[in-house]
Amino acid sequence: MSEAQETTRCGLVALVGRPNVGKTTLLNRMVGEKLAAITRKPHTTRNRILGIVTRDQDQTVLIDTPGIDPERSRLMNRVLNRTAVKALGDADVVCFIIEAGRFEAGDAFILEAIRAAARPAVLVVNKVDRIADKNALLPFLEERAAEFDYLGIVPLSGKTGKNLQGLVEELRRHLPEGPFLYDPEQLSDRPERFRAEEMIREALLERLGQEVPYAVAVRVEDWEDRPGITHIDALILVERDSQKGIVIGKGGQMLKRIGQAAREQLETLLGRKIMLRLTVRVEEGWSQSNRALRELGIEEPR
Repeated sequence: MSEAQETTRCGLVALVGRPNVGKTTLLNRMVGEKLAAITRKPHTTRNRILGIVTRDQDQTVLIDTPGIDPERSRLMNRVLNRTAVKALGDADVVCFIIEAGRFEAGDAFILEAIRAAARPAVLVVNKVDRIADKNALLPFLEERAAEFDYLGIVPLSGKTGKNLQGLVEELRRHLPEGPFLYDPEQLSDRPERFRAEEMIREALLERLGQEVPYAVAVRVEDWEDRPGITHIDALILVERDSQKGIVIGKGGQMLKRIGQAAREQLETLLGRKIMLRLTVRVEEGWSQSNRALRELGIEEPR
């Protein structure tokens, strides 16, 4: 075995935090490519998503998790919480993400989960670009440092990318020695179908009102690669007829805009022409059905 192989390091890093603290934005930025949907709405992430960052002799395997929200009681939200908490036990290092200047009951709940999992953690204080007076941030950081023995505390902005490299280097320092788990050229364990579903869902979430997004899901039904073009048929699930009408819109205009936005994103990401066909179907109570959640990949088999 060569010296280079002996010093290879690789580890699983769980990205955890409340909904909408910027976990997926950081995942996409660190990987350098869009793997998952990003919107301003909470609970955008519904799956465990692996992002792979390989630099020199180190490989950081990032586990993006759904936002942990102990206040929500619907089945899908309980499943999302369970998925995120399970990632704590699987991780070599926990990346606990909070918002600059805010530490709420949900954050305290997650910190207790990290303690219970007995995992080392790096605290990421995101959205520092929103703090006008940076001196006001210092007391906040001191309070957080007194609450837990963090490996390190990294203030940054996922939106602007400020100090993102500082986080990458901090995580690399704490990786255990071991062989790479993935090919150095690989960026994720998720197939292209999953990324297509994410881009369609992002287009939906960005264009619909407050109620509908949490009652919609996307599943790619058919995928056919032809010379120079990929044909994708995707199903959009909603829970009520009224929601179906909102998604389709007057004269089908809303569905057309959603499809166009998703297709443009996919053509950029996949580097080829996309023919995208969307169908909307009502499936009452899908978000309260274990079967439906498993079929959509939201709940992993136990």
